[in-house]
Amino acid sequence: MAFDFGILLASLNKLSTSDHQSVVSINLFVALICACIVIGHLLEENRWMNESITALVIGLCTGVVILLISGGKNSHILVFSEDLFFIYLLPPIIFNAGFQVKKKSFFRNFSTIMLFGAVGTLISFITISLGAIGIFRKMNIGSLEIGDYLAIGAIFSATDSVCTLQVLSQDETPLLYSLVFGEGVVNDATSVVLFNAVQNFDLSHINTRKALQLVGNFLYLFASSTILGVAAGLLSAYIIKKLYFGRHSTDREVAIMILMAYLSYMLAELFYLSAILTVFFSGIVMSHYTWHNVTESSRVTTKHAFATLSFIAEIFIFLYVGMDALDIEKWRFVSDSPELSVQVSSILLGLVLVGRAAFVFPLSFLSNLMKKSPEEKISFNKQITIWWAGLMRGAVSVALAYNQFTRGGHTQLRGNAIMITSTITVVLFSTVVFGLMTKPLIRLLLPSPKHLSRMIASEPTTPKSFIVPLLDSNTQDSEADLGHNVPRPHSLRMLLTTPSHTVHRYWRRFDNAFMRPVFGGRGFVPFVPGSPTEPTELH
Repeated sequence: MAFDFGILLASLNKLSTSDHQSVVSINLFVALICACIVIGHLLEENRWMNESITALVIGLCTGVVILLISGGKNSHILVFSEDLFFIYLLPPIIFNAGFQVKKKSFFRNFSTIMLFGAVGTLISFITISLGAIGIFRKMNIGSLEIGDYLAIGAIFSATDSVCTLQVLSQDETPLLYSLVFGEGVVNDATSVVLFNAVQNFDLSHINTRKALQLVGNFLYLFASSTILGVAAGLLSAYIIKKLYFGRHSTDREVAIMILMAYLSYMLAELFYLSAILTVFFSGIVMSHYTWHNVTESSRVTTKHAFATLSFIAEIFIFLYVGMDALDIEKWRFVSDSPELSVQVSSILLGLVLVGRAAFVFPLSFLSNLMKKSPEEKISFNKQITIWWAGLMRGAVSVALAYNQFTRGGHTQLRGNAIMITSTITVVLFSTVVFGLMTKPLIRLLLPSPKHLSRMIASEPTTPKSFIVPLLDSNTQDSEADLGHNVPRPHSLRMLLTTPSHTVHRYWRRFDNAFMRPVFGGRGFVPFVPGSPTEPTELH
């Protein structure tokens, strides 16, 4: 009995030590996030820096300090967890992207956004995969199979346009901002769908039938994920509209919106769909219907709560990537041949450049053929900016690489370790080097009009995390600006030249006639506590 009691005490002591280490790690991370916010604010007007690069550099410096303190044994305070990234950090970022998007601009350029985000990502995936197969098979980097090469294509097709979006202005370049913003989100979703499709197929013997099955699985995941996101958003709108939560408590309204958004993401994970695509479209639908069904105080609360959660999650991710870049366990495998690691990283960076160019310029030319107005066409300078915006790789690429080449964040295979270190190198180089050059490049290619710059400078400033399009009464889609004066198409040619206006016209009619009476939305007056009236529709 005494022996058992001793074992119990030892176990409790070990558990207590582990808990204390977790508390220390969390404290350090929270302190670092606070430091990133403060330093990012101080560097707000800096020509070169932005908050993504700031968080990455602070993460690197922290990793160096931890490495020195631990005697070269460790560089991070948290072991990478795919669950932490995909289940806790990514949902608020993607949902906020859908929730804050200017729907009118997004859907007006929807065909071009989908062309770049879906078709373009597929072209990039094919280009990078074929390049990896043709080059890496001739190099001695370990035993990689066909599935690994295709996974590399999906991993490095996932862009991170956060740096560019922090520099672009919606007021100065609305078309460019809408394209970069929309393509970035659809690109991430498409990359993850491709990655999952590759993992779910036996690629040992590829033939035409399996290739068609892969394409079919991709289309199924894309469509079903979108439908699930729309359904979750409509369900939240219907519940809040019918139950009038605001009559008793605005807290319940906010809680339902947050939980329904997260539920849509987890349902997609449960059914092995694309959770990114699901939560993105859930955010769009909830901003169009659900957000208008809650009280005014709940609107302000949800708007800023979602933006703040997304902002903190982004900083957390970049901090961790900076720390993990110095992970000794993985670098030990390539320490005997550093030139090989440099070669692999350089080749991957080159494939990213080529894969991006392979679709941006041809698809921009194709998109311009369908546009009649010069303002809607993508100029060559804007094409270069779009190409540049997609060169940076971020947390999605790192998470997918860990999923493919590690088990629980660890690996003992040389080839896998090389791919992990090369991925981290590409992410660091592209984020820091390309990110530092983003502001000067955009100022060179897209000089802002002086009168517009003065007008924007004279407006009151807002926190950086809320510069994204907010859903207030002045930025929501106005009824008067939805193209009612556009002539009705009388031919297929006219339909192709003005597709966005045409679709907008018929969607608005359908929305007003069938959707809003059931799900609410703009014009719905929610119940206000203390008011004798019940919720009504404004006609």
